[in-house]
Amino acid sequence: RVGYHTVNPKSGNASVLGGTATLNVGQDSALTFNVSFLFTDAIAVELQAATPFNHDISVDGAGKVGATKHLPPTLNVQYHFDLGAWKPYVGAGVNWTIFFDENTTGALAGTDLDLDDSFGLDVQLGVDYSIGNNWFINAETRWIDIDTDADINGAPLTTVEIDPFVYALTVGRKF
Repeated sequence: RVGYHTVNPKSGNASVLGGTATLNVGQDSALTFNVSFLFTDAIAVELQAATPFNHDISVDGAGKVGATKHLPPTLNVQYHFDLGAWKPYVGAGVNWTIFFDENTTGALAGTDLDLDDSFGLDVQLGVDYSIGNNWFINAETRWIDIDTDADINGAPLTTVEIDPFVYALTVGRKF
């Protein structure tokens, strides 16, 4: 499958400034691709990868204070149902979110922001729809447990709970 995923972090990702302000991570969309191997007609393993997602980081009252990029390789086990042209599935697995290219601006300009990588659970619900000749279109949604420890100039700042819902539209081919 190849297509686009939108990562939509939950609101209020962390409290900062002694709990007087809220840190928020913005959403982004990126090109994604995944490969699934069906062990049976119903059981599959899927590996997903993507081009980098770019997220703005803001603090209530201070506006944009930084940005980061991330890559989210994810490995899931899926169970597929066969309803003719429709092939719904459920899946669960693990996600490794790799943060890089962190930068600061606004109130944090000139500081060094560091976000630790995250390992967490991933659950998904999706459907493939056959359009003929082994081609199909796909729609899915995922929830991923992404938590990262944020440091400013080497000092711990907070744990950022991103925990996004991820929405996707892709096209695929069965071999």
